Amino acid sequence: MSRVRGSLDIARPVEVVFDTVADQRNEPPYNPTMTASTKVTDGPIGVGTRFEATVISRGNPRPVTIEYTSFDRPHRIDSHSVMDGATVHGHIQCDPTPAGTRFSWDWKVTLTGPARFAGPLVGLIGRRQERTIWTGLKDHLEGADIPG
Repeated sequence: MSRVRGSLDIARPVEVVFDTVADQRNEPPYNPTMTASTKVTDGPIGVGTRFEATVISRGNPRPVTIEYTSFDRPHRIDSHSVMDGATVHGHIQCDPTPAGTRFSWDWKVTLTGPARFAGPLVGLIGRRQERTIWTGLKDHLEGADIPG
């Protein structure tokens, strides 16, 4: 298992950051590794909501299923994601700051099959990749014409 965690500040209100991230269909424009995301459950986003996404991993498109296991708007989402060769458990957190939101993430990545021996490398790559994704979110939100 590898742990991937970090945080950054986003100059937008907690509700704006949370709602953008909570709807995985918003992710492809700011995540360079996600090419598509579809909500596959009915009803409002919350506990039990599932998304089917496509991510690029090692140069190939791979399906990933994301399910929300807890949902505390506008502060925290816990999720469980499954893709070929890996599962990811963890959460994102949105905390108010005087300038907007402190956005943090904490993931536990478990590899299966032959890839399980690459744990330390996955941690290093994962930290870099997550920083890129969430910096993309920051740039996306701070450059958008969103109230707040």
